[in-house]
Amino acid sequence: MASVKAPQTRAISAYGYEQAKALTFAKYGEPADVLRLHTHSISPAHSTNLTVRFLASPINPADINQVQGIYPSKPAFTTSLGTTEPIAVGGNEGVAEVISTGSGVKGLQKGDWVIMKSPGFGTWRTHAQSASADNFLRIENKEGLTPHQVGTVSVNPCTAYRMLKDFADMNAGDWFIQNGANSGVGRAAIQLGKLWGYKSINVVRARDSGMEELKADLKGVGADVVVTDEEVQSKEFMARVNEWTNGGREHVKLGLNCVGGKLATSMAKALSSEGHLVTYGAMSKQPVQLPAPLLIFKNIHFDGFWVSKWSDSNPVQKKETVNHVLNLIREGKFKDVPMQEVKWDWNTEQETLVDAVSGTLQGFRKGKGIFVFGET
Repeated sequence: MASVKAPQTRAISAYGYEQAKALTFAKYGEPADVLRLHTHSISPAHSTNLTVRFLASPINPADINQVQGIYPSKPAFTTSLGTTEPIAVGGNEGVAEVISTGSGVKGLQKGDWVIMKSPGFGTWRTHAQSASADNFLRIENKEGLTPHQVGTVSVNPCTAYRMLKDFADMNAGDWFIQNGANSGVGRAAIQLGKLWGYKSINVVRARDSGMEELKADLKGVGADVVVTDEEVQSKEFMARVNEWTNGGREHVKLGLNCVGGKLATSMAKALSSEGHLVTYGAMSKQPVQLPAPLLIFKNIHFDGFWVSKWSDSNPVQKKETVNHVLNLIREGKFKDVPMQEVKWDWNTEQETLVDAVSGTLQGFRKGKGIFVFGET
């Protein structure tokens, strides 16, 4: 006889209480060691409170670092989720739907989609309640958009957008060079740069297989040149840059660095005088070295960018940037990054969710991990 799959069961509290699950941690450590799936109740929204149901929440490297306790932005540890010891909810990015509001809530209503204004809210959960609508940024027009697209707009695309716009005086025909080119930020930078007329040199890690497919993939979204980290550090690289840039007559004004170490130094050498190397990550955990000749003779500028800090300081610009990217998505001018969906239903087990988080930093991945919430 064929087996019959038992239907999902979900406890519903009386008096309007919402049942929720969250991926939490009580102490810092490796995700596999500290993350726990916690079930709790959410009281009916009242006053300025509002309750949201998450639709999609990505798993970013910074989220892992936060769980490990090595990220500058710290989560809020609290006993408000019904625990005796304080716990924090993982995740910083995502999109949620407002399902109920208190009488004092202004500017948001049931059915609205929202994203987080700042990190630390905790997005790896089925539902959440906030004491204020000020924690959220309302998506003014969700037509033509998917939760995947909205849930991943505020970190990677915004990072790429602001780095391309805010550091070097980039004009159509100018070049930028970036490592981590197949990451979410890298793919966003390629597409935005192409839309604005910039040319790009894109650096990816050397690999034993799949390199030609990866190069074709990145060129398909607008990359002009794709090279490996080994090629960038070779003696011949500067001659190749000279060839690509019409004998140096076209300027490489900007470098985007998420790796660090010797690779970042080699990229800095490829910049034209007065160029900017902007560091927004340190995946190699190696320092960015500043060669004196680049500072003295070429006046290369070494900058840093953290989208969380920028968002807190520039809320109006963040809203404008998010809306612009979402409009580009609607128009078919900005493509989603490859994603690996992790379905999160009410009966999804802790092991499935924790494994998805733990796998984010392991080896070559086919796409960004993202929790997609179903029957919760």
